[in-house]
Amino acid sequence: MAAAAPDPAVGTPPQDGRPPAVAPLFEQPGVLTPRGKFVLEPSLQFGYSSSNRVVLVGYTIIPALLIGLVDVREVKRNTATAAITARYGLSRRAELELKLPYVYRSDSTVSREVFTGTGVDRVFDTSGRGMGDAELAVRYQLNEGGADKPYYVAGLRFKSRTGTDPFDVVTDCSKRCVGPNASGTGLPLDLPTGSGFYALQPSVTWLYASDPAILFGSVSYLYNFKRSNVNRQVLGGEFEPLGKIEPGGVIGFNFGVGLALNDKALISFGYDHSSIARTRQNGVPVAGSVRTQLGTLLTGFSYRISDKRTINIAVGAGLTRDTPDVQLSFRLPSTF
Repeated sequence: MAAAAPDPAVGTPPQDGRPPAVAPLFEQPGVLTPRGKFVLEPSLQFGYSSSNRVVLVGYTIIPALLIGLVDVREVKRNTATAAITARYGLSRRAELELKLPYVYRSDSTVSREVFTGTGVDRVFDTSGRGMGDAELAVRYQLNEGGADKPYYVAGLRFKSRTGTDPFDVVTDCSKRCVGPNASGTGLPLDLPTGSGFYALQPSVTWLYASDPAILFGSVSYLYNFKRSNVNRQVLGGEFEPLGKIEPGGVIGFNFGVGLALNDKALISFGYDHSSIARTRQNGVPVAGSVRTQLGTLLTGFSYRISDKRTINIAVGAGLTRDTPDVQLSFRLPSTF
């Protein structure tokens, strides 16, 4: 949620038919930009995650005895995204948004092949930086809302492919990363800054003022457009053909509650969940690809510095194994 122009009384429904302001937690703003107003919002988001994986390659004589290879791998990932977001109020109920991100990523993979006679960890470091995927969104308030009535805001977001394509970065494979002639781990030598796919995301956000709290939430679906004739770049300038790649759709929902501490400060608590479907290659699910569940618990704080400027801070903690362990975000929207 993102605050626009502050209301006379924080936490109470405004008199112009717009939803009340809440401390921002999620990507979908709830408060629309007033007609003819322009909001410029610089932001900085940081995420950190770590995961451990144990791979057993061999066969067992008895459950406690393995003949073969034990590969223990730990991955630590840092992601920082600086973005500038511009929103313009098209009418009393509609706004247009443009977001331009800059991404920095770094991964460290620590692995050890147990039972091979070596006690030394192998470390593989890689990073990437550059423009991310630009986004364009439009939002429209569906109803007037008011006392004892919820507000509904429909949105449509389009994500481009302006970031570095994951299929263009070079992997450490000499010929192929999969198949009988595979050589190398398949880890990229440079990290991409974009998803590599165009995407479209419709959503519906709702807000309900129940003094002294404000209840809010949203549901969304992210559709990734499939790509044909995809090739992955390997060492030596060669390419490994992958064919048609179709990422799984993402079903998302979130909900939360906001409270006004005084006429300038607000605090919010919420939960965000995404369910990511399996990725398909040439019409067949990719080996090892499963439906992934991402759950994040968030806390946000908002303080109105002046009539035209607000500072927003949010902290998120991952509740599922595939979710980043911690997320921090800072936003400073200014209204002109």
